[in-house]
Amino acid sequence: MAKSERQKLKLLILRDYLRSHTDEQHPVSMQQILAALEGEGIRAERKSVYDDLDTLRDYGMEIRKVSGKNGGYYVPERDFALSELKLLVDAVQAARFLSEKESMALIRKLAALSSAHEAELLRREVVVTGRAKSGSEDVCRNVDTLHAAIAGNSRITFRYFDWDLQGRRRFRPKTYEASPIALCWEDENYYLVAYGAPHGLTHYRVDKMTEITATGVPRESNDETRSFDPAVYSQQVFGMFRGEQCRMKLRFENSLAGVVLDRFGRDRLLVPDGPDHFVFQADISVSPTFLGWLAGFGGRAEIVFPASAAEAYRDFLRRALSAAE
Repeated sequence: MAKSERQKLKLLILRDYLRSHTDEQHPVSMQQILAALEGEGIRAERKSVYDDLDTLRDYGMEIRKVSGKNGGYYVPERDFALSELKLLVDAVQAARFLSEKESMALIRKLAALSSAHEAELLRREVVVTGRAKSGSEDVCRNVDTLHAAIAGNSRITFRYFDWDLQGRRRFRPKTYEASPIALCWEDENYYLVAYGAPHGLTHYRVDKMTEITATGVPRESNDETRSFDPAVYSQQVFGMFRGEQCRMKLRFENSLAGVVLDRFGRDRLLVPDGPDHFVFQADISVSPTFLGWLAGFGGRAEIVFPASAAEAYRDFLRRALSAAE
């Protein structure tokens, strides 16, 4: 690019430099600004930069000046405060429906909304490796497709899979068709709530959906879908495991490997225990919700130890049987 053309970009380059390299704790001097411009192939005089700063202020950009030996210029505010970005980064880290790769890509984009100094603080606190994360790399694309289908009043088709004992995808044989209603974030996972025959309202893990296609056929609608309330649905359907935690060893039939990996993370070590079962250990809250979840598998799941948790489970089952009589 010719020198004269670079000069035309001076105002934009100055704006970007101030936004990305300054904050209240890190003002830049006029000498630093001139050096940054020269690094971009732009020679400038102090007077012209003063005029440029005034132009940016007239445009609405807040630029403050700090007097003194270590003074200079800085941009005090951005679209997101550092605390707000930290909250968003924490949410991305905790989101189990995102793969590690997708999480890191989103965090880099969030960090770019702050100054270079604040971005370094954000990146330094990131802990994604070791968390229970999805193995799917399609979640962001899936979310875009689902939002578009909901906005366009279109039914969708998709494939759905589970995880096997080795943590590999096992696709269900059929192609699903449903009317998407809403997307819900519950228990660190992202779910699509959809309506379709013969089950009515049901939900699917977004990170376990693939080949999602909007058909263009209008969504099915009835009293259940028209009165749908995401908050009420979440309270009725999704449960949280709350209570005092203990180190627990559980034994499941092999057919439940996908359920265990979904709940406790794909990095969980599942140890074969005979030809038809596996065992694993985890820190689990011995709560009515957890015990009810475990009871749903009948004789296909059991607590091996500690004895106190096994006894709590037996008491839970006795009370359930007594209530049913």
